[in-house]
Amino acid sequence: MSGDRTPGLSALVVAHNEEAQLPGCLAQLTFADEIVVVLDRCTDKSLEIAQAAGARILEGAWPLEGTRRNAGIAACEGPWVLEVDADERVPDKLAQEVRRTIATATPGYFLIKFDNYIGDRLVRYGWGAYNGASAGPRLFTKGSKEWGEQLVHPKITLEGPRRWLETPIDHYVDKDVSDMIARFDRYTTARAADLRASGDIGSLANNLRRIISRFWKSYVSRKGYREKHFGLLLGLFSATYPLVSYLKAKIAEEEGR
Repeated sequence: MSGDRTPGLSALVVAHNEEAQLPGCLAQLTFADEIVVVLDRCTDKSLEIAQAAGARILEGAWPLEGTRRNAGIAACEGPWVLEVDADERVPDKLAQEVRRTIATATPGYFLIKFDNYIGDRLVRYGWGAYNGASAGPRLFTKGSKEWGEQLVHPKITLEGPRRWLETPIDHYVDKDVSDMIARFDRYTTARAADLRASGDIGSLANNLRRIISRFWKSYVSRKGYREKHFGLLLGLFSATYPLVSYLKAKIAEEEGR
C-alpha cells in the first residue's frame, strides 16, 4: 500500500468465498492508504489471500448485506472510502482520478460508472433494477453513506451533493448465460423473502401488469436492443423478476414455509 498521505483513503472490499476474484481485485487497490477486507463466513482461501495483500481484515457472520457493509465502512480509518466488490477492478486511470478528487473535494459522495461485463464481453446497455446498475455511489466520506437492511439490493441513504467521477470501474457481473440464470434464481428467492418479511407480497395482477413496462425500460429506454441477444436477456430478466419473486413468496406462504 502507499505511504502516508493526506487526506487518507480506505479501499473497502466485502467478500464471501471470493478466492477466485479477490487476488485480481486487491492487486488493483494498492494506491489506497489502506485496504480493509470484510470476510463474511468464508470457508475458502479468502483469508489467506487478504492477508497476503496486506489488508486489514474483519471477520464475522452478518446475515444481511447492509449490516456487513456498514460494519466495513465503520472499520475504515481513512476519512474517504472507496467501496469495491470482489468482482470489480479499479483501472489505473480511475485510481489516479480518485486520488486527485479527494485532494480537494468537500465531504459527500461521488457516483462511479460501471463497465459491466458478461464473460469477456462489455455490455453497456440494458442494465437496471435487479440486473445491476450502470453507476453507484462508491467514493464517499464516512458518514455520507449508509446501507439499509433489505435482503436484495439494500437501499442506500446518502448525504451531500451528487457528484460524478469520469472513469468507470470494470465490473465482471456474470461468467456466461448460465451464470445470469443462476443469479436470477438467487435474487428472486431473496426478494421473495423480503416480500414475506414486509407482510405484503403484492398481487398477481399487479406483477403481471409490470412485465411490459419493465421490459420496455430495459430493452428500449435503456437501449438494451443495442446489445442484441444479451440485451434481450436483460430485458426478459428485468420484466419477470417481480413476477417470479411474487410467485416464490406466494408458494412459500401457501406451503407454510
